[in-house]
Amino acid sequence: MSFVADLRIVLKGRDFRRLFGTRLVSQFSDGIFQFAVTGFAFFSPEKQTTALAVAAGMAVLFLPYSVLGPFVGVFIDRWSRRQILVIAPMVRGTLLLAAAALLVAGVPEPLFYAAALAVLGVNRFFMAALGASLPHVVPPERLMAANAVTPTSGTAMTFVGAGLGFLLRETFGGGAYGTALLLVISGVVFGMSALIARTMERSLLGPSYDPDRPQAREAVRNVVVGLVDGARHLLGHRRAAATMGAMAAHRFLYGMATALGIILYRYYFTDGDAEAALRGIGVVVATSGVGYTLAIVLTPWATERFTLERWVPMALAAAGLVSGALILPFQEWGLPVAGFVLGIAGQSVKICADTAVQRDVEDAYLGRSFSIYDMLFNGMYVLAAALSAVILPPDGRSYLAVAIIALGYPVAALIYRLVVRPPVPTPSP
Repeated sequence: MSFVADLRIVLKGRDFRRLFGTRLVSQFSDGIFQFAVTGFAFFSPEKQTTALAVAAGMAVLFLPYSVLGPFVGVFIDRWSRRQILVIAPMVRGTLLLAAAALLVAGVPEPLFYAAALAVLGVNRFFMAALGASLPHVVPPERLMAANAVTPTSGTAMTFVGAGLGFLLRETFGGGAYGTALLLVISGVVFGMSALIARTMERSLLGPSYDPDRPQAREAVRNVVVGLVDGARHLLGHRRAAATMGAMAAHRFLYGMATALGIILYRYYFTDGDAEAALRGIGVVVATSGVGYTLAIVLTPWATERFTLERWVPMALAAAGLVSGALILPFQEWGLPVAGFVLGIAGQSVKICADTAVQRDVEDAYLGRSFSIYDMLFNGMYVLAAALSAVILPPDGRSYLAVAIIALGYPVAALIYRLVVRPPVPTPSP
């Protein structure tokens, strides 16, 4: 079934439309926020961006999802999810105002990044509550369609929010005051999602009362044990584990490509012109978004034609060979095209990983499996940025980094094929 058909089906539900609207507004706001932080961290005219600064910025943007991810479920299964959706935007808006004030006051940057981390921590609770609420607003027979359209639409709105952030930055400027205005706008927009959430009944989104549910303190202690059990269960399901591993490999290599692109644009292509560098990266983000959108249409067709087990290594191998060839000349035109290719391949692998985990993993282990998934998805990205901080030269022109990207994808494809290939049966004597 197509994306448009899935969307048309699930939009018939009034409660789904309200939850869907809450997601779209919040992720639109998140796009503005992420662009503001990224622009301030990497493209402020008065700052010198290094690979180490890129790694630190990525850690701020993504580590809360890896660290908090396994634990948020303990609380969203105990607190009113509708109330989380109402209160979290208010808390986040207050934190964004505080972060904007810190910027204007000229406080040391670590204090600003601490405020940004707090914002992202609140956002992690909010997004987890959205995901857990979905089964309460659609009937079981439409849940798969709802799962297909909500993350895709939310990510698309994040791209749109980032685009608006770019336009606003062109108007306000890229200094502390311009970034502070972006943060305030993001907070106001995010607050609108609370107004939408308030239209839903308090008890609509759960959780249901369970007298046998363990206390929160005990549940937190059990998280680590649960993750170990989830990992053990995943390893017993070869296809799901291999596809998740392919996704993790892509995120690592994509993180390295991101760090490489930021430094190349910041210094090698633009000779230190921060505004020109940001415009160049904006084009790469836009082409990546187009590739991401195309993958949504392409992947269902490709997996039906080639099977999931063949499409994943095809996408990985193509990503490495084509992007490597495009980046290697170190010409500015090659990076937007490489972003488009990596957008298609990366989102294709992610869709396949989502499908493999949902299809193969037993329901009792599904939550823990996706906790591991989130940790890998964001943690590998940050790990790649950390490696980039070690190997990238000041201007970003690194043949070693390109070689890692170009060869890493085909190697990941080969390992994936070896893992998912069924064992050859031993002939009976």
